Amino acid sequence: MSQRASVELAWACCDRLGRSYVVAMPRERSILSHERSDESNELDGRVHPSFEGVAQVLQRQVESTPGGAGVCVYHRGEKVVDIWGGVRNSRHDPWVEGTMSPSFSTTKGIASTLLHMMVDRGLLDYKDKVAKHWPEFAQAGKSKITVRQVLAHQSGLYHIRQMIDRADRMLDWEYMIHAIEETEPVHKPGERTGYHGLTYGYLVGEILQRVTGKPFAALVRTELAEPLGLDGLYIGAPTDELHRAAELIWPRRNIVTPVLPTGVARRIVSTVSPAFGAAGRALGLQVDLDSILDALAPRGIGYFDFSANATLEASIPAANGLFTARSLAKVYAALAAGGTIDGTTLLSSRTLRRATRRQKGGSEGLTVIPFDMRWRLGWHGVFTSIGSPRHAFGHFGFGGSGAWADPSRDLAVAMIVNSGIGTPFGDIRIARISAAALRAADARPGVRRRTRSRPRSVEKAAA
Repeated sequence: MSQRASVELAWACCDRLGRSYVVAMPRERSILSHERSDESNELDGRVHPSFEGVAQVLQRQVESTPGGAGVCVYHRGEKVVDIWGGVRNSRHDPWVEGTMSPSFSTTKGIASTLLHMMVDRGLLDYKDKVAKHWPEFAQAGKSKITVRQVLAHQSGLYHIRQMIDRADRMLDWEYMIHAIEETEPVHKPGERTGYHGLTYGYLVGEILQRVTGKPFAALVRTELAEPLGLDGLYIGAPTDELHRAAELIWPRRNIVTPVLPTGVARRIVSTVSPAFGAAGRALGLQVDLDSILDALAPRGIGYFDFSANATLEASIPAANGLFTARSLAKVYAALAAGGTIDGTTLLSSRTLRRATRRQKGGSEGLTVIPFDMRWRLGWHGVFTSIGSPRHAFGHFGFGGSGAWADPSRDLAVAMIVNSGIGTPFGDIRIARISAAALRAADARPGVRRRTRSRPRSVEKAAA
């Protein structure tokens, strides 16, 4: 079984939401509305006729899952899907146009975009030692770690569980930075690719703060949200915007070890690790549950409230973005179009090519996530239910959110949700939304805009 097929299998195993339904969508209307007894399951928004398949998929998902969702798609620089539905909280208030949702690792894609913008301006380079810009980082054997190694998840600094004594330390930026400064890498930098599930944002964020002299949350606002005219893109949200935040709605029983109370999680890991490791080896995977616990489960994470106001107001650039789908989609639409949209340039085509070049894995293989994520610099490859677009990149997140761009199709897709577990890299819902968007883009008539990318293709998942 290929690694890509293994990723698809893992998605399927984690999906408890993927039931099949058939819903007829009106072809003659761009505003979606359905006569249903449960108004909370209606979709609202607009969709181009060529992309009605995306709306059909979201309709099925909203009907069969708790919570709500928003989806936005850009194609050839045009916003062709902007739809939403379901409920935004446990009181069953309907999801509305301005609803934002806490979006876990999807946040990493935005942090990475900001860093690439600063490389484009000459403030730093990927080959730079991190300590060149952040001198205190050189402590504890970290003087040779490069910016590239941080972006490729090869710095060996994913082990947050060993860095801090309780999860709520993540709300204190200065505490986290000092903890990272004093920590030794868990392995030789460059030796392994180990997903920096919670530390990535502090590493990238502090580098950005050092080279710009500005707070991270302010960079999100001044470099992305304001120039692009976005209606909801925060990593450290202002208090007066919190009323727009959807409430996270979690299942009563959670199958993911890192969100269990710490003692329970450790006992589970010690009990099932040998058997899980053997199963992983049978699939050609390198499963190390201890590294997963180290990367994703600081003590007390089971009681850490990611939807609390204090969390949303803090900056945790690996895990606490507060986004609308249309804001995420427009950022990635710029990247899909070579770095520019509506006259606003985020990146030059040269820097974008450097940033999206697939990275070589560590010499000793993988840890934390046992799949080949096809890492670029801060973005990973894109997996859908019909395969992997060869040139697409983006970032998905625990809980089901995600956003990505495919320059070969001039296509960008974003989804936000407020319920579900999924995996650290999304769940089957965004895989199906993405597949529908791919099909629609490939079938849409008309002349594609010129891009500098190679011809489009989809790498099919192995059967």
